[in-house]
Amino acid sequence: MALQVYNYLSRSLESFQPQIPGYVSMYVCGPTVYGHSHIGHAKAYISFDIVVRYLRSQGLSVRYVRNITDVGHLTDDADQGEDKIVRQARHDRVEPMEVVERFMWSYFEDMDALNVLRADINPRPSGHITEQIELVRRLIERGHAYEVNGNVYFSVSSFDGYGKLSRRKVDEQMEGARVSVNPEKRDPADFAVWIKANAEHILKWPSPWSEGYPGWHLECSAMAMKYLGETIDIHGGGLENMFPHNESEVAQAEAATGHPFVRYWLLNNMVTVGGTKMGKSLGNYTTIKDALQRHDPMALRFFILTTHYRSNTDFSEEAIAAAAKGLDRIWNVIDELDQRLPEAPEGPMGEEAGAIVAHARRQFLEAMDADFNTPSALAVLFDCCAEINRRLHSPESRTSRSDLEAWRALFRETFEEILGLRPRAARASADTDHLPKLVELLIELRQQARQARNWTLSDQIRDRLDAAGIELKDGKEGTTWSFKVLDRRLP
Repeated sequence: MALQVYNYLSRSLESFQPQIPGYVSMYVCGPTVYGHSHIGHAKAYISFDIVVRYLRSQGLSVRYVRNITDVGHLTDDADQGEDKIVRQARHDRVEPMEVVERFMWSYFEDMDALNVLRADINPRPSGHITEQIELVRRLIERGHAYEVNGNVYFSVSSFDGYGKLSRRKVDEQMEGARVSVNPEKRDPADFAVWIKANAEHILKWPSPWSEGYPGWHLECSAMAMKYLGETIDIHGGGLENMFPHNESEVAQAEAATGHPFVRYWLLNNMVTVGGTKMGKSLGNYTTIKDALQRHDPMALRFFILTTHYRSNTDFSEEAIAAAAKGLDRIWNVIDELDQRLPEAPEGPMGEEAGAIVAHARRQFLEAMDADFNTPSALAVLFDCCAEINRRLHSPESRTSRSDLEAWRALFRETFEEILGLRPRAARASADTDHLPKLVELLIELRQQARQARNWTLSDQIRDRLDAAGIELKDGKEGTTWSFKVLDRRLP
């Protein structure tokens, strides 16, 4: 069947048809980088990694844009409060962009470990101030925004479509926004698109209205349209940000252009802990780095894929341990195929072996076409493993090289390329082949930082290596390194 996706704009399953045949434009809201990524981030970006991988596997060209928020995301997620990055910088006694650089690369490191593909473009709002100022200017010219004391607000009443994504009525906006009434606004539901900075605010730029910075909602609209056009195929993000963030994105973009902003809204549900949302503000979060101290990255990725991206995923150590056992079942079959292949007898593929491949591939694709149903896709692979094991260990069965190659190709296509799960042998090789050279390079860079008395960078290199399980020891003869003893078992 053709790919069906759940579009939150229509609240229904729809056949996916890109506006340009063969080409998909896709934007996903990226992280605000003021701390290490947690398991909630893992679910979000693994989920949309699956979307990109599957679309590309079906022959579509995907331009994937995922931003890095480095300014403008305030502590109340709306118009008031303090910039989250500025607050972290003050706490750490560093420049805000030092916070951004540190945690942006930490995020990339986590995503690489989880085998999440890098986006084609990773734009940052601080590098797109001109585009954001121009978008604000267009909104003012069209009567959709107004300036007061250097702040610019979007007029919700000027845009009839406000609320069509979240299904909120205008009289519900204040409750949803969770902010106090601002006397500068014509309507309490209006939201800031440009914010005047106070004298102490570090991250600020000149504009026609004030020296300030863009609103969080404005950033995604401006960057998405710059790289993907005024109407894009897919916009991804977290369901919890549908209002006010995504709703405001729609309003700004469509008010400025007069065209539909997004054709398909795909939103992932949250990670919970004991039924409660995982979040930094709640203090119940687990960072990806902490989880990877105890679990293989592919076990964590497998765990995320065992629930549908639109369903809640309840995190626990026991749940990941159970996922790891399931992953081992598939790894064991792949390993046995790899071990048997070199000495397997030549011969044509048997009818039964071919039937196993055809049946599994058809069911796997049907699962993925049903709104990227990874739990069902994994169930297909488990059934396939059972069938292959039966053939491999049956006294009456003879398997040829062609049989083994066909089965191995099936896992390469489905398990590795589409689901993004590295085989066990590749994981071991990737961990060890180039590691010594990389560690020595980092030690050399750390020594240069120490000579330049850049103690912050020196400590960051040491701490990041320590988090990765590599311990540095400074002595008279220089710096040596060794692996820490890591217990990846459950405590």
